[in-house]
Amino acid sequence: MSEPRTEQQERYARTPRTTPTRYKERASWERAEIHAVLDTAWVCHLGFVADGAPVVLPTIFARVDDRLYLHGSTGSRPLRAAGGAAGLPVCVTVTQVDGLVLTKSAFNHSVNFRSVVAHGVAEQVTDPAELAVALDALVDQAIPGRSADVRAASPKELAKTAVIRLVLDEVSAKSRNDGASDDPEDADLPYWSGVVPVSTVYGTPQPHPGTERELPGYLRGFQPGGGTEIQHI
Repeated sequence: MSEPRTEQQERYARTPRTTPTRYKERASWERAEIHAVLDTAWVCHLGFVADGAPVVLPTIFARVDDRLYLHGSTGSRPLRAAGGAAGLPVCVTVTQVDGLVLTKSAFNHSVNFRSVVAHGVAEQVTDPAELAVALDALVDQAIPGRSADVRAASPKELAKTAVIRLVLDEVSAKSRNDGASDDPEDADLPYWSGVVPVSTVYGTPQPHPGTERELPGYLRGFQPGGGTEIQHI
């Protein structure tokens, strides 16, 4: 039987880089909260410095335990840089928008959100066994169970694919889940204020004309009336 986590293990270490300078009360270092944001998103933004200038690229990712795996081509700049002995210093961000907050003044408009920011040194995954785990996780991030129901990548395809790993160590979450905050002096103004909820919904899966197989069970919950409510954002 595994030992229960200690209070320290339930939280990531707080560092200057993971402590926001504004709205500190919205920050969290709780593992469960951070993992919940990461596990229900598909796209992250990878920030790094190339030739002395900042670069931010969107890419797909997946979490396995305390590791983030980011997908890319073997020819891309960050993937090549992460393959060096020193790795690649990066900042990875994930943001999910839950609502548009409208107030009676333009200044107080806001967004309800959940976000994660992770700092560290990314390294290229070269071990075949770890690479297989990472690639399966990347496929399953959006559609759980999909990796077991597709053809595995061929050696030629693997030669074109690269994955980098960022260990979750210096990481924090930040969120807002509040209503509209109107200033007292604006209370009687004749404008609407409130929150417009934002969510991602799935449409009915549309089979390719060459597909004869019936809809797999893991996709049935993604269609209207499938009995499974799946909302990532």
